[in-house]
Amino acid sequence: MAVRIRLKRMGKIHAPFYRVVVVDSRKKRDGRVIEEVGIYDPTCNPSVIKIDSERAQYWLGVGAQPTDQVRNLLVLTGDIAKFKGKADAVSRVQVAESDKAAEAVEAVKAAESAAEKRKADASAKKAEEAAAKAAEEAAAAAEEAAEEPAEAAEATEEA
Repeated sequence: MAVRIRLKRMGKIHAPFYRVVVVDSRKKRDGRVIEEVGIYDPTCNPSVIKIDSERAQYWLGVGAQPTDQVRNLLVLTGDIAKFKGKADAVSRVQVAESDKAAEAVEAVKAAESAAEKRKADASAKKAEEAAAKAAEEAAAAAEEAAEEPAEAAEATEEA
């Protein structure tokens, strides 16, 4: 079976949107696919190119042939260079300012949640230590209480 990595057209008449898919070469352009490995939206400025590098590498490794347009996208994302074994493979995809801002917001939220988690873990650890200390004090008090009646019994025996 000849497998190709090609674009599957989606979207409206004058607003194309593509999915990068792995498909049998004998299937229709928008027919049944084996796997979706990414998206390509040429209408945005700059174009949106999101390709799952790991899956693209896998399919290239098992012999899937990319179409010319997908090959150009893979060159931009650096996946072709990684596949050929170059260590300095770099993605040259331009990222929109709004995407950068969204990534920054996500990073801030992730940092806040991590800090909150650390704070909760620290408070839980303090609570455990306080409970252990209280248990030790209760055990010590119980031992002292047990010793006092024994001393009183010894005093009555001596008298």
